[in-house]
Amino acid sequence: MEATEIHETVTELQEDEGEGKDEHKAAATHHHSQHHHEHADAESRQWVAIFISVLAVILAITSMAGGNATKDMMNANIIASDTYSFYQSKVIRQTDYRLAADELATIRASSVWLPTAADTLINERINTYKAAIAKYESEPATGEGKNELIAKARQYEAIRDHAARQDPFFDYAEALLQISIVLASASIVARRRWVLWLGYLFATSGVFLLINAYLLLFDLPF
Repeated sequence: MEATEIHETVTELQEDEGEGKDEHKAAATHHHSQHHHEHADAESRQWVAIFISVLAVILAITSMAGGNATKDMMNANIIASDTYSFYQSKVIRQTDYRLAADELATIRASSVWLPTAADTLINERINTYKAAIAKYESEPATGEGKNELIAKARQYEAIRDHAARQDPFFDYAEALLQISIVLASASIVARRRWVLWLGYLFATSGVFLLINAYLLLFDLPF
């Protein structure tokens, strides 16, 4: 074998070896890129799973708070209605006593002469009726006077109205959070980032409405 042939053979071997190294390097690079992509995809799935878990917790809180608001609204409305009914019965009884006292006073004033015993009895009855009238007006000891009852009814009306303002915010927040969970779950299967970002948007809106349900910074325009 001549020197020229030996040189050509060595050159071919070196080229073959270089091509083999390049192919191996390319394969290694492709494998590394694929591994990196799979790792990033796994991390993305983990993040979405954590995100969905957090949304589930917030959704549970929202659902419970919304149920409590509904119960508070109904209970407060029932108590306020019963208190107003009790108040009306006090008004009727008080009016009856007032009419009776006025009738006795009229009888005494229109009589030319009354026996002392009768006059004394009339005075006692009038004083008894006036005491009952005053008791129906205000009775701090039992809290069942007209003044106390009207204050109690208005207090429960305020509780009812406050819960009524809260309730729609809890409802809308719950709906938005549920939609967000569906979108986040769908983004894992579809592998579309815009679906996940849409889920973020719904989640943010839901959390915002949940916060406003407690703070009531604004009311719904509809």
